[in-house]
Amino acid sequence: METWDALRARRNVRSYTDQPIAPSDLDRIVEAGWRAPSSSNEQRWEFVVCRERAQLEALSKIWRGAGHVATSATTIALVAPFGDDERQRASIEYDLGQATMAIMLAAADLGIGSGHAAVGDQELAREILAFPTAFVVRGSSRSATQPTTRCDRW
Repeated sequence: METWDALRARRNVRSYTDQPIAPSDLDRIVEAGWRAPSSSNEQRWEFVVCRERAQLEALSKIWRGAGHVATSATTIALVAPFGDDERQRASIEYDLGQATMAIMLAAADLGIGSGHAAVGDQELAREILAFPTAFVVRGSSRSATQPTTRCDRW
């Protein structure tokens, strides 16, 4: 798929099939996150790939808009240090957005539907993912569904 086609076809998907994601596709999606641009190329992130149903169901409870995580084949949690000051925290949040979009575009390129979710309960998310308290968590779920093409509306 061409980049422009992936951009036009990508949308948030929150209803998934039970079809697993091929390991080579998952590797490519995670690599897209690693290759995302970051402030001063610091890449202050970790990607936690979650596939166990119990963990996905637990993660679906960390935000009121994260229910779709429970039915996803895989969720990639983006984890980063909290940041020492407001400027650094804003930079990290921006970088996580870049990584999220790279991950979601790579999924769209492979014909895999995805949807992102915020994390409201940081403490619960860190507990589920076994990460220290000094880290913030964001998430992106995916499943092997064909994305729906959007209408050309502005």
